[in-house]
Amino acid sequence: LEFRRVLFRSGGRLKVAPEHTSEKVLDLMKKPDIDNFGVFAEEFQKASAAAGKPKQQLVPYFIASHPGSGLTEMIDLALYLKRNGYRPDQVQDFIPAPFDIATCMYYTGLDPFTKKPVQSAHNLRDRKMQRALMQFFKPENYFEVREALIQAGRQDLIGGCEGLIPADPPREALEARRKQANAALRNDHYHAVVNPTAGEKVG
Repeated sequence: LEFRRVLFRSGGRLKVAPEHTSEKVLDLMKKPDIDNFGVFAEEFQKASAAAGKPKQQLVPYFIASHPGSGLTEMIDLALYLKRNGYRPDQVQDFIPAPFDIATCMYYTGLDPFTKKPVQSAHNLRDRKMQRALMQFFKPENYFEVREALIQAGRQDLIGGCEGLIPADPPREALEARRKQANAALRNDHYHAVVNPTAGEKVG
């Protein structure tokens, strides 16, 4: 009955937060196994069909760079998303917040309950790769995903039907890289010429 109430109150998309697929990371979060979400997803689809709303969708939220999550864990998450047909539009990066146990892990490198070491992604490059893996299907993330797969020793996921990304970069990925390079080099000299069409002002 409660499930049916949720279905009728949802606007066609029900947002849930399984957060991760790694048993290690979920244990640090004090959250249930990902199989729990799988069972919920199946029951949601059955209940939606029974309620006459078969087109309703689940919108799962996952997080990148949470303490305990490395490239291996994020690659497993990306594979889970691919197998289950999830393509998240929005992704969440871990941000240390006051009075949060995960923040304690992030800064101390320890689980406060067990005193065991917990690795965290601190530098920007690692965090960008983790974020890109959650949206591996976006052409603009191609090179970050490729770098992450090579770094993790998972070149088997580059190309082929089982791969996360194609063997050759798509045109959109090359175009995005070119734009990034141009933006980085723009006006990197002492006497830049003003470009009024770009909204630049004299002086």
